[in-house]
Amino acid sequence: MLEEIDLFRLSHAMARHAGARQAVVAQNMANADTPGYAARDIAPFSAYLEGGAGFAARATRPGHFGAPATAPGFAPRIDRGAVRDPNGNSVALETEMLRGVEVRRQHDRALAIYRSGLNVLRAAIGRG
Repeated sequence: MLEEIDLFRLSHAMARHAGARQAVVAQNMANADTPGYAARDIAPFSAYLEGGAGFAARATRPGHFGAPATAPGFAPRIDRGAVRDPNGNSVALETEMLRGVEVRRQHDRALAIYRSGLNVLRAAIGRG
């Protein structure tokens, strides 16, 4: 039922994006000393919102709009702006730590949006 409310879909997608980005940040940190490893990142969540991935009119069942329902995918991409070390590695631990903090804030924001929506629903039915 809650999946049909756009506010909850948005907060769920935002939390999934934060989780996927955290996994990429952790992988980058784990490979900080691997020669030739290129740092990766996921496009910001705003890029998925602007592109309409999963937030425009959507199929709710197979055959609706002529296509099956799909969720947005968060594919990692190589970070082209990263500076490479002499061994070819482009991971900077300081940058990855800052990304980790940013991801944590995004995840906390998604949870706050979800909690706020639940509080509004509880107030609407008289249990708030």
